[in-house]
Amino acid sequence: MTVTNQPLAGKAALVTGGSRGIGAAIVRRLARDGAYIVFSYAASASGADSLVKEIEASGGRALAIKADQGVAAEVSALVRKAHAFLGRLDILVNSAGVFVTGMVGDPETDLAAFDRQIDINVKGVVAAVRAAVPLMSDGGRIVSIGTTGAVHVPFAGAADYVATKAAVAAYTRGWSRDLGPRNITVNIIQPGAINTDMNPQDGPFAETLIKLAALGRYGQPEDIAAAVAFLAGPDAGYITGATLNVDGGQSA
Repeated sequence: MTVTNQPLAGKAALVTGGSRGIGAAIVRRLARDGAYIVFSYAASASGADSLVKEIEASGGRALAIKADQGVAAEVSALVRKAHAFLGRLDILVNSAGVFVTGMVGDPETDLAAFDRQIDINVKGVVAAVRAAVPLMSDGGRIVSIGTTGAVHVPFAGAADYVATKAAVAAYTRGWSRDLGPRNITVNIIQPGAINTDMNPQDGPFAETLIKLAALGRYGQPEDIAAAVAFLAGPDAGYITGATLNVDGGQSA
């Protein structure tokens, strides 16, 4: 690539849910920092293809693979394909996720959507990590994307969603113990209000969330990507089992 400062030069990274929003920003940042990238997408092949071409046009190397994050067999296959394409695996970023809300006891609760959220947000992350660990280089990096709502629930009806992210935070701490002997670090980034299609800065939750942030504004996907790049990079080698809030002071 044309950028000279590339702390991830030669590293091989897999980003789940990397075709849009936070995931796409992570893909762009890791590629800019020199990593070779495989990322997954769920539906938009055209968007994924455009991102691959963008990275290649800048001198990087990328591959997009369609995979359903809620199906463990597809996630495992994704990891194997990424390893085969890249020749190694140094970085795994678990970015894929869905956001489903609903009040407890609501008779109209969509139980299928509830189950699907658990399959993607929890089981999909577990499947990715379990598949990646045997293939990952010693000294590798695993970074998951959670939410500050796992600790400070911002509004009613969010329990099902934030519970999935709290589970990933607990897994992160446990996996850091499991993988410490191999010098593989495992961390989670907990965003606050980030301007994405899932939670736009002019959306129904915006007024509430902006008031909660000490900075009084939404963050951007690039703010999360920068944090991922740090945890994936050489300066974060002694950070593991950690939770990094990137939330404009929402959890202060």
